[in-house]
Order: sequence, then structure tokens, then C-alpha cells
Amino acid sequence: MKLIFRYLKPFALILIFSIIFLFVQVLSELGLPRMMSDLVDTGIQAGGIKPGAPAAVSADGIELLEMFLSEQDAATLNSNYTFVAAGTKDETVDRFPAAEKQNIYMLNDESDEAVNKVYTSAAYALVLSMQDKKGLRSNTNLAVTQNGIAGIEKEQLYAMAPLFVELKASGELDVYMTTASKDVTATGSQIAVTLTRLFYNELGVDMKQLQRNYIIGIGMRMIGVALLGGIAAVLVGWFAAKLGTSVAMRIRHDVFEKVGRFSSSEYDRFSTASLITRTTNDVQQIQQLILMGLRLLLFAPIMGIGGIVLAIRSSVSLSWIIAVAVITIMGIILVMFSLTVPKFKMLQRLIDKLNLISRENLSGMMVIRAFGNEEYEESRFEQANNDLRKTNRFVQRTMAFLFPAMTLVMNLVMLLIIWVGASAIAQSELQIGNMMAFMQYAMLIIMSFLIMSMMFMMVPRALASAERIEEVLSTEFTIRDPEIPKTLTSGEGITVEFRGVSFQYRNAEEPILQDISFTAKPGQTTAFIGTTGSGKSTLVNLVLRLHDVTDGQILMNGIDIRELSQEVVRAHIGYVPQKGILFSGDIDSNVRYGKETAEESEIREALDVAQARGFVESMEDGISSPIAQGGTNVSGGQRQRLAIARSLIRKAPVNIFDDSFSALDLKTDAALRRALKQFTANATVLVVAQRVSTIKHAEQIIVLDKGRIVGKGTHHELLENCATYLDIAESQLTKEELG
Repeated sequence: MKLIFRYLKPFALILIFSIIFLFVQVLSELGLPRMMSDLVDTGIQAGGIKPGAPAAVSADGIELLEMFLSEQDAATLNSNYTFVAAGTKDETVDRFPAAEKQNIYMLNDESDEAVNKVYTSAAYALVLSMQDKKGLRSNTNLAVTQNGIAGIEKEQLYAMAPLFVELKASGELDVYMTTASKDVTATGSQIAVTLTRLFYNELGVDMKQLQRNYIIGIGMRMIGVALLGGIAAVLVGWFAAKLGTSVAMRIRHDVFEKVGRFSSSEYDRFSTASLITRTTNDVQQIQQLILMGLRLLLFAPIMGIGGIVLAIRSSVSLSWIIAVAVITIMGIILVMFSLTVPKFKMLQRLIDKLNLISRENLSGMMVIRAFGNEEYEESRFEQANNDLRKTNRFVQRTMAFLFPAMTLVMNLVMLLIIWVGASAIAQSELQIGNMMAFMQYAMLIIMSFLIMSMMFMMVPRALASAERIEEVLSTEFTIRDPEIPKTLTSGEGITVEFRGVSFQYRNAEEPILQDISFTAKPGQTTAFIGTTGSGKSTLVNLVLRLHDVTDGQILMNGIDIRELSQEVVRAHIGYVPQKGILFSGDIDSNVRYGKETAEESEIREALDVAQARGFVESMEDGISSPIAQGGTNVSGGQRQRLAIARSLIRKAPVNIFDDSFSALDLKTDAALRRALKQFTANATVLVVAQRVSTIKHAEQIIVLDKGRIVGKGTHHELLENCATYLDIAESQLTKEELG
């Protein structure tokens, strides 16, 4: 996880903007159910009349309400209403036409909870008193209560005022007032709305227009909020995509750069297939985590927590249903998590193995066909493929069970909410809109946990990938540049000296080279020959610092190459590897790989010396002829000659040829050596060869056997003094050639 945070750090500003827009999206989605509840409860059921104190009441209405209030509550009611005399010319007449002919009171602040509570209590006490006087009980069904006040005319209501005055004086109204003040159900709010409708009718308000205006207003707000949430979601997606791809690009760049600086020792730790998987599939897993994590991993808990809070605010009595649902969902997620996490850690290793087998089969296709081992290789691939398929199938099947399980929980929760909510509505403890909002919040909560469960499945795999990438990035280089590297001058050539050099591969039981000492001078060719496995290629690789010596020193002009930077050492060397590797492109780009700024004349000169110009010019496009990956569309000898030309174009003071003439016929070999002798007249040349004919004219021949020097000298000197060299020469040359 530290790796992901480290790469996210440069994009902190984008991350902050994403989180801001994410909150906007969440708040928008959480706000819609609340608005829908208001639309149903207030816009449809209440006819557009908001619960609480009305915006205007006639003077007679205020007097009526005061009869059902204590002195303190009556003072609260009066202090929140402003008297407006009849005939006052302002917007009041437009809203309440009756204000032109009668005195009214206008509410100062509709959001004042104190006056809303006082008004609701007075309205409920009024209805309770009317019920009692009609011979009804105070626990009469709410519908009867509402019809009782709604069916009465304002004249009849005001005509009962003397009776209410008598009851107030006798203290009989105190019982109703106490009951109303202690009520915690929705009955009082519904009665208050019904009484407000009567007051608005008295003031000449167009109730249909009032309802229409409310529905249109809240509908426009819902559209605005939905649009805002949609825009925020688009922006979050855009930022997440930018963040994910940018981080993935940087990780791939750093992994590629790190791997490009690996020495052979580091390559031994990681297979090529594993490095490819880490650079591609593992990086993609992290990219997906960032992309989906920003959009869902942060979104889901915010939505879930917000949904739980708002659901409880919608109905405390139904909140236990949310608790049951959350516990059930968490149980399902934990079971799924325990089953799938171990499998995710296996997936990347299985992908490594599949890539390894695929790569081996493709690169060794000709060998497989030559030995008739197609069936064996098919069975290897099938086994690796089946292992990956079975593991993936187990994970996918387990995750597939999650969706129907969550859907079942969601549907059961909906049924439970409707069942319990219907009873609460019948008892006036809950309104229909609140129940609908609660249902939507419940769905949002369950969906949030479903999203989190999906992310929980993705996170372990991405973290496993991050660990694999971190393993590459944190690998310590075995070959390091000095803090203050020395400089190397090559004005008169470079002398390469081995001084008591020994080398042992990592985890090897014994050294591959022991006590190697010699000096290779400018203008001379130093050749290495010996039996297979004697350490010839390892020796020249030490000059390139592909490995560092275990003991001893390698000197260039008297400077230990470990005191020079790797770039400086290799800049002074022209190298032709044992296997001539070409890159996809054309002949020109492959030769220029040795020197990008080379002129065309330099390219032709290098091709001439490498004896490659003839076959290049015979091609239809000449030096622009295409080269396939690995040089598979040219022969082995042509591939070697192009690799030699690529090295020669550098005109380096040190040239290393690691068995680079093995694929050439004797005639081409001889011609190339003659041209090479003149071309590298002032350079130090190191040649590894298997054929004596290739090196017999070298100024110095070093014979290796089991990692030790067993002979050193010219061809003729070694024939006389070195039995190993004599055995090799006799196996390759005739008696006349041995002379």
C-alpha cells in the first residue's frame, strides 16, 4: 500500500478535487430521497402545505389558537407573527387576497421550530376537544379526526369559540393541551396541516395553485440536484481515469528503468516472464484499484454511513431493520473474503507460470518441432492453463454468489420495511413519504456494502501486485557506480589489465574464474580459447561490468573499472555478444543502434568491414530493409555480421567479440578478420573463439581450462608449450596447417 500512496503523492491536488466532487455526488444522491419524501408527504398528501405554523392566519384564527395555549406558548405564537392591517398594499394581498378586507398575522420565520411546535400542539388540542365534545374518544382513528375538522366550515369553527372560552376558564382544556404537548406521533403534524388548509381557504388562497407551485418547485430542485450529482460523477470518473493512468504510467516507467539497470545477478532473481507480468498485469491491477477505488472504494463507505444516518432520521422505529441488514451483509462479505483472498495471491504466480511456458514455447518452437515434443509441451501449457482457469473460476463463482445473496437481502429488507412501515403508518407513527425515503436509503446502504465487497475482492489482488512491483523497485543493485567516479582518457588507446581476478556466481559452489592475470594493449588482439564452460564469456563480461569481480582488479589505463561509472566504461567498448540479437525495425536502425548520429557513409563503412554490404545491397530496400524481432527474417551468419557492424560503427577504443564468428564460413571469416585488423589498428581487441583458425594470428592467445589460465602466448608458442591448446588445434587443423 505504501507503493500506491508514494505514487499518488505527486497527484495530491487531483486527488483532493476528486474527493470534493465525490462528496458532491454522494450528497446529491442522499438528498434525492429526502426530497422525494417531501414531494409525497407535503406536495401530494398535504396539498403543498408544509407542516408547522402557516405563513398567515386571520386575527380570528390567532384568537382561536390562543385558547389552546398556555400564556407562555401564546406569547411565543404572538411574538412570531406580525400584524398586518386590512387593505395594506404589498405582496401580502397577492398571496392572501382576503387580507385586503380583514386583518391578518404574517409569520416572521417559517423555520422557527418553537412556533411550529406551539402551533401543532394548539391544533391537536383543538381537535381533541372537538372529538370529546362529539362523544368520541381521544384515541379515535386519525382519518376520522381529520375528517372531523376538515368537514367543518370556518363559521362553525369560530361559532364554537364561546364554548372553548368556557372550557378554558373551567380548566377542562388543560387536559387536551397536556395530551397534545406530549404527543410524539405524526398525528399532530397532520392535524396542523388540515387546520392550516382551513386558514388558507379563509384567506382566499388558491389551494390547487399552491400545491402545483410546491410540486413544480421541489421537482425543479430534484432535477437540479440530480444534474449536479451527474456532473460530479462525470468529473470524479474523469479525475479517477487521469489519476489511474498517470500512476500506472509512472510505475511502468520506473519498473522498466529499474530493470534496464539490472546486472546479470539481478536478472537471476527474476525470470523474464515474471518481469513482463510485473510490468504489465501487476501494474494494471494497481491502475484498476486506483480507478475503481476512487470512484467506489471512497464512495461506498461515505454513501453507506450517510445512508444509515439519514435512514435513522427518516424513521427511528425502522432503524433496527438497517442494523439487521448490515450485520447480515457483513457476515456474507467476511465469508467471501476468507474464501477468496488466498486465491488472489495465487493468481499472479499462476500468470507468471503461464507466461513463462508460453514464452518458452514460442521462442523454442523450432526445437520443439525438431524433437517431436509438441504433445509434451501442449500438456505443460494445458496444465498451467487449467491451474489458472480453476483458480479464476473459483474466485469468479464465489463472487458471482455475492450478487444474488445481496439481492435476496435487499428484497427481504424491502418486504420487512413495507410490513413494519405499514403498521407504523396505520398508527400515525410514520408518513408514507418517510417510509419511501427509508426504503431508498436502505437500498443505497445495501448497494454501498455490495460495492465495498467488490472492492474487498479487488484490493488483495492489487496489494499482492504492489508487493511484487515493490520487490523489483526495492532490489539493491549489486553493481553500483562510485559516488565520485574517475574520468577515463583514451587519446592513445586503452590498455585493459586483469590483475589476479577471480569470480564466483551467486549461490555457486566454487569460482568460475580463478587468479586471472593478463594485459591487453592497444593495437593488439587478445584472444581467448578453451573448452566449453571454461569461463571465456564470463571473463569478457567482467570487462563490461555485467558482473563485478569477486577478487582482484580489472584496470583500464591503470584505473580500476569499479572506480568508473558504468556509462563511461561501456561508452569506450564496442561489444558483439555471443548471440547476435537484432531489434525490430530495419537494417539502418539496427546499425545506428551503436551510434545514433552516424552518417550514411559510416554505416556503409561498418557494413563493408563486417562483410555485410553485399547481402544488404542485394535486398530490395537495401539498408531500409525490414528486420523482424530478434532478426528472425535473416540467416544466422547475416545476423552476426549486422551485429558486428553495429559494434564497429562506434569506433570504440576497446572491441569485444564474444564468439562472434561462429556462424560465418571460413572464407567470410578470413575476409572479415583482414578488414577488422585494419579497422581496429589502434584499438584493443578481445576475441572469444572456438575455432583456432579465427585467432591464430592474434598477438596474444590465452587458453582457459576450468576457469584458470593454462597457457598464454602466440599460436606457435602455445603449440609448443600448452598441451590443452595443442589438443584443441589438432582437433581442428591439419598437420600442414599446424606447420
